[in-house]
This record gives sequence, C-alpha cells and structure tokens, in this order.
Amino acid sequence: MSKPAPLDFSFPAPPNSEVDVLVIVGEHSGDEHAARMVKSAISKRPGLRVSSVGGRHLEAAGAQLLFDLTQYSVVGFVEVLKNYSELKKLFDEIVRWIREHRPKAVVFVDYPGMNLRIAKRLTEEGISFRSGGATRLLYYISPQVWAWKEKRKFEMAKILDSLAVIFPFEVDVFEGTQLETRFVGHPFLSSDYDLPVSYDPSGPILLLPGSRRAAIGRIAPILFSAFDECLKRRGELRAVCIYASEDLKQLLLDILKRFPEVADHIELRPNTDSLGARAVLTSSGTMSLNCALANIPGTVAYRTHPLTYIMGRMLVKIPYIGIANLLLDKPLYPEYIQGAATRRRLADEVTDCIENVDRIEQTRKWATELRELLDKPSSGGVADWLLEYVE
Repeated sequence: MSKPAPLDFSFPAPPNSEVDVLVIVGEHSGDEHAARMVKSAISKRPGLRVSSVGGRHLEAAGAQLLFDLTQYSVVGFVEVLKNYSELKKLFDEIVRWIREHRPKAVVFVDYPGMNLRIAKRLTEEGISFRSGGATRLLYYISPQVWAWKEKRKFEMAKILDSLAVIFPFEVDVFEGTQLETRFVGHPFLSSDYDLPVSYDPSGPILLLPGSRRAAIGRIAPILFSAFDECLKRRGELRAVCIYASEDLKQLLLDILKRFPEVADHIELRPNTDSLGARAVLTSSGTMSLNCALANIPGTVAYRTHPLTYIMGRMLVKIPYIGIANLLLDKPLYPEYIQGAATRRRLADEVTDCIENVDRIEQTRKWATELRELLDKPSSGGVADWLLEYVE
C-alpha cells in the first residue's frame, strides 16, 4: 500500500515578500470551498495577494501554495495521536511564516484541531488584531460546536475577528458570544457551483468512502462488500467509486483487490468528473450533501476506530452524523454506524432506493427543503465578507 511522501516543512516566501491573505485548509472539501472564495475575491479585487496552506484547488484559484495539507489530513482521536509529531512541526512552521510575513488577514477554513491552536498562538504572540497586532483572524466554515465542545465557541470569540458560517442556524449558536457571525450561504448553492452528481434512474450505484486515508481504509471495504451483495440480487448493476487524489485512487485499488468478484463492476473515477447515479452509499462527508441536494436516494455508512467511536459517543450530542439529516432533523439518508453497517443491511437499502417509488419522491421533496435552507442571503457571499477585512 502506497504511503504519502515525506513532509517538507520549508515554506517559501510570498512573491515579492508581500501577502494580503493566508488561507489555511486541512481537507479536500475545504480546499474546494476556499478556492471558490479566493477566486471570487480576486475577481472582485484584482491584484489581491493570497498564499495558502491548502490544496491544489486553492493553487488553481490563484493562491500561492506553501504546502499541500490536504494530502495529510487526519481525523479522530487515535489518528491525531499517531501523527502528532508531524502536525506539531507543521504548526510551528505556519506560525513562523505568519510571524515573518505578517499577512493582513488569516482565513482559517474548518479543521479546528489545528486552526484554533494557530489562532490562539497568534493572539498570544501579539500578532493578531485583537491582541494589538495588524493581522485579522477570520474563520470560514465553523467547527461544529453545536455537536460537541460547545464551550469552544467562547474560546473562538476571544481570538477571532469574524466568523462566516454556511448553515443559517449557526448564527444563533454564536449569539451571546460577541463574535461577529455572518451566514454567507452554503458553497453548494453559489452561482458558480455545479453539483458534481445528478439523479439518473438508470445510472450506477455511487460509492463514497470519503477523502481521508484512515476513513477510506475502514469504510471502503464495507461499501464494496455491500455492492457484492447487491450484485448477487441484481446482476446488471454497476457502481462508481469516487476518489479525491491519485494517492487515494491507489489506496482504493489496493482495497479492491480483496474483492475480485466485484472488481470488474466497480469503476474508480476522480471527483472532478460529473456523473449521474440511481442510489448512493456514502460516508458522512461533504459529498453526501451534494448527493442529497441532487435528489439521489441513499444511505450513510460509517466506521471509525473503535476508541474514536467510544469517545465520540461520550462527547457528541447530535441525533445524526449526516449533515443533510441534521439540517432537516429527519433521516433523509438512514444511518448505519460501526457494526450496524453490514453488507446485507446496506444492500437492502440500495434495493429500496432503486425500487421504492415513494422513497424516490420523498428524497426529491426533502432535497427541495434543503436548497431553501442553504441558499445565499441577499447581503452577499463569502468573498464580500473576506474583502471587508483586507484593505
């Protein structure tokens, strides 16, 4: 199984040693969201100088890429502990770079485990605006304090200048903290975003094991096994499994070798492709919301390290893990977690998604509700919010 290349923590200086904005992103989905923000901001203000610790989407949008952090994103208590020494080195290099080059603003995108620690350090060192420095600390896509670590919102209020949220209810979550919080609309509803998936009643089954190595290693096998069960029931079915990078494609190929009976029926496709699907088996990640908005019936399957799951159950206080289910407060996508995610149960769900006309129509109705919840407010989007803080 392939492994990521050794990390290089030597960040280059910004072009001409000047920078307006540093964007810090830790995951593929955040890289895509931040890239749309940066592209729009540059179009509104040509000459805006942006550097990033992020991914290839940010680079394509016009940001200098200091380090591709999306290739090394980790999730969960156990996974973080395994990667602690490397994360610490990266943390120190990011702070050093900000200290030396003093961007006008730092935009943190999700990834709170590292991002909030960086914001706190910048405040302690007097670099941030709120601690007497000149650098504004902005946060786009809030940590899910409504799910766990609720006290974190008060910590955020002490160190951040502004927060841009993508779910309307999050404005109320931060009420009373004195942190300026603005709903900027969900990026999936922005005018320059095309859903990468669509509902096609004659299309393949979509398999979405996630975009993190650890998650894929645990979730992809049960999705492949469930599809094997589907094939035994309906031999004409085919499936498409999406990957976010060539490294993750190789990981999926390695896993697929353990399922030779379905290997010829599952096509691996990059997440840059658009495709139609009749049903989806998905992890709880960002793509599950894309599928819900596209009217695709589906089911959430999720497995994590047992210790991570036990600790999560103790700390997390939400009824669902799928964001579409949370927003609607009802199970648009039924959820099967840990041992409940069995091949037979997931295959039963796929069969129902394909054959149950009432379920297909209910998915369409709830998708309409989702779009109404997430649409951009008339006050402007995330690029306008960013530019207010970069003069």
